[in-house]
Amino acid sequence: MNILITGTSQGIGKAIAEKFLKENHTVIGIDRQPQTIFHPLYTHFTCDVRDKDRLPKLESVDILINNAGTQNEADIDINLKALIHITETYGIHENIKAILNIGSASAHTGAEFPEYCASKGGVLAYTKNVAIRIAKYGAVCNSLDPGGVLTPLNECVMNDPVLWSAIMDETPLKKWATPEEIAEWAYFLTVINTFCTGQCILVDGGESINYHFVWKD
Repeated sequence: MNILITGTSQGIGKAIAEKFLKENHTVIGIDRQPQTIFHPLYTHFTCDVRDKDRLPKLESVDILINNAGTQNEADIDINLKALIHITETYGIHENIKAILNIGSASAHTGAEFPEYCASKGGVLAYTKNVAIRIAKYGAVCNSLDPGGVLTPLNECVMNDPVLWSAIMDETPLKKWATPEEIAEWAYFLTVINTFCTGQCILVDGGESINYHFVWKD
């Protein structure tokens, strides 16, 4: 199948692309950063997802994975508006098999930068909208909403012992996910799954179910 993934130069997007390549799918990547994956089944387009005039013309997309995103930098334009345009351009057609949006646990908790939370919250609502519209094609659309993931973008807290200790106190499983673990979820939700749709699936080590109940011993 032909898989289109945005944000493939590093982190989660790169891991997802490598998972699909390992399974012998044809992968097309869009990223504003240069190509970092070199594989005979991979094609890279260096392009900002906001740049509608430079997006590639593609004949067939079987699975679309909207991974490109940012934090505290034009969040709504990149994380939500561009995601919507990418989906409407490449994902809404009779041959689509699955669409997956990479959201965030922050969309459920509101515990991050204001525009970031708002942008990811919008992704949750849009996911349900798309799921309704592509159901007639027998296709599914879901949002995969990670908590902490061990990516280069998070190194500023991963490498700070004090902050890392505080984060682990908030995470019941006492660890963050690897990009490869998130990639396995992405593969399952788009290739194996054919019945779960319109859902926003939290993969956050229990962070969003944690609570602070203080009482006398």
